[in-house]
Amino acid sequence: MIETVRVGMAEYKAARSPVVLISLGLGSCVGVALYDSAKKIGGLAHIMLPDSNLSGRRDFNPGKFADTAIDMLIGDMDKIGADPKRITAKIAGGAQMFQIKSDNSIMQIGKRNVEAVRSKLATLNVKIISEDVEGNYGRTIEFNCETGELKIKTVGHGLKII
Repeated sequence: MIETVRVGMAEYKAARSPVVLISLGLGSCVGVALYDSAKKIGGLAHIMLPDSNLSGRRDFNPGKFADTAIDMLIGDMDKIGADPKRITAKIAGGAQMFQIKSDNSIMQIGKRNVEAVRSKLATLNVKIISEDVEGNYGRTIEFNCETGELKIKTVGHGLKII
């Protein structure tokens, strides 16, 4: 029987097959699905913001930021048997949910999140093998640790599997 595990906003979770990791309501947030296909170990992070340097708070949550959540997720995957050298990535989300009348990039949080995720993965030599990013619509994603498939559900844009 397949177990489903929910990954909330600013959370990350690692799991072995036959688990399906689910994250609901990605708007400007980016879902990062990591996978070691040889061990069938997956991980999913629901990233809200690009850079932890934006946080000065004492109750710092590493799951919130691209630069820290990905490191933590790879560490958790390694603890349950994944080989960090084999991990690949699929990403989804990073939408511009509201129209803005400014060229100020600070307001383009979805695009900044996508760029930060791409940059962090490149720094770690984790190849992005597929993505469904940006646009102006939200997504719900399901990552299957058995198959490595990332199912992307949208309202008005149908279902996509990458």
